[in-house]
Amino acid sequence: MRRALFCVLFLCLPAQLVAQKPPASAPPSDRVVALLKELTEAPGPPGYEEPVRKIMTERMRAFTDKISYDGLGSVIAQQGDAGPRIMLDAHMDELGGMVRRIRPDGFISMQMLGYWLEAALPDQRWVIVGSKGPVPAVTDIWDAHIAPHGDPGHPAHQDLFLDTGARSAADVAALGISPGDPVAPVSELEVLANNRYLAKAWDDRVGCAVLLEVMRRLAKSPHPNQVFFVGTVQEEGSIEMRGAATSARLINPDIGFSLEVGIPNDVPGPSPEAAQEVLGGGPGMMLYTFSELPNRKLVQHVKRVAAEEHIPLQFDFVPGFGDDAGAIKLNDGGVPVSTLLVPARSTHAHNGIIDRADFDRTVDLMVAVIQSLDAASVAKIKSFNP
Repeated sequence: MRRALFCVLFLCLPAQLVAQKPPASAPPSDRVVALLKELTEAPGPPGYEEPVRKIMTERMRAFTDKISYDGLGSVIAQQGDAGPRIMLDAHMDELGGMVRRIRPDGFISMQMLGYWLEAALPDQRWVIVGSKGPVPAVTDIWDAHIAPHGDPGHPAHQDLFLDTGARSAADVAALGISPGDPVAPVSELEVLANNRYLAKAWDDRVGCAVLLEVMRRLAKSPHPNQVFFVGTVQEEGSIEMRGAATSARLINPDIGFSLEVGIPNDVPGPSPEAAQEVLGGGPGMMLYTFSELPNRKLVQHVKRVAAEEHIPLQFDFVPGFGDDAGAIKLNDGGVPVSTLLVPARSTHAHNGIIDRADFDRTVDLMVAVIQSLDAASVAKIKSFNP
């Protein structure tokens, strides 16, 4: 315990200095910030997307009355009745967990849902959604004074357990918690310097927000297409990208776009070959993932529109990345697809960062792309006639 002097100095600081927070770049009344806050703070691990689906459905109803659902719970909103069928996809689920086993001492083991960065899991706050409502919890971490002290670069593995404050399995049952209950990370949205936003679940609530903003813009802008805006379920941790597959079967799109997070590589450490995007560099387009190779004609079309609109466009190759476009492309006889990205630092953890300019430019690009598509351009993209 070598913190006594620090505590004394801290207590001697003026109260107004201790309480001071950095100024926010965005005003509290900012409509987009409010939307991002509502979406990111909602709990929604795979299979428990209800809170996010409620937000998406309520927002969509302001721009269309044509709303339906697939058999897994994806929500589909349609604008337009004629022309090529364009599918815009963003998945509603986030990385989370599920109550697995309740120990006699009250600690709870968790089945992780999705590919979590293991280093980001200990000492984090969570909410368990039980039969009596949400219950706060924290993943335990060994105290620094008793943890094994080996190689600091390779800390000893620790099994994770959720601590609700319960002293026994009976205490846990009294809280309304049982195996199978969903577990979601807890992290409030904060506005950082330079119009950058800190929150959980950017993967893929930022895509959901882009989708809603595109829908709002297109409600008042003419275009020659039928656009299907889809909030899908069960993307995380699913090789099948389940909600994208089932909703694409209902829509039968001519062209598909997945709206996702990009992977910036602008912090110290990783190899330059790991990823190529930077925060603030504009929207991204994925050129290679394990789930898709985008249609080359569609990629060229997006590039051309971005250049015409003077929107900077980044490109990325991430082998450890898959998204809903991989399921959409396999619908029926095959669908041209591409994935547009909002770069987000530290995905698959509790605290990620996006840049507002990247978000706004992604919306601008997606609107311009849809307005540029018509029956002739879609037929040209879909044609493989030599």
